[in-house]
Amino acid sequence: MRVLALDHGTKRVGIAIADPTGTLAQPVGYWPLNPFGAFMDRLRGLLVEKEIALVLVGMPRNMDGSYGPAAQLVDEFVSVLRTALTVPVRTWDERLTSVQANRLLIEGGLRRDKRKQKVDSVAAAVLLQSYLDAQHPGD
Repeated sequence: MRVLALDHGTKRVGIAIADPTGTLAQPVGYWPLNPFGAFMDRLRGLLVEKEIALVLVGMPRNMDGSYGPAAQLVDEFVSVLRTALTVPVRTWDERLTSVQANRLLIEGGLRRDKRKQKVDSVAAAVLLQSYLDAQHPGD
């Protein structure tokens, strides 16, 4: 089962995909969120091309577990996806994924201007990897 992860932002969406075995997450890149129709067309095409069985969307939560204003935007985005897509859509806690993504990129020696381009897709990959690891504990 291939899983696609989306890291929703106000202007763009980071994208990552699991390998066919459901073991490793790989960053794909990011797409602009607007125009939204073009984003959805591109997403539907990717779902078919990669035979995606599940779309995972990062749900922002505060450190105490509560939901803030960003979670409301993601909730609305997820509602649209659930109506428009033929595969299941679920949310996954994304606390600290951007922090982890930035740390990985810094450790990889990427300059600040290059990190800005990659952080969304790496955050989506961190999110997806945490989901995949939870599905196969102890592997």
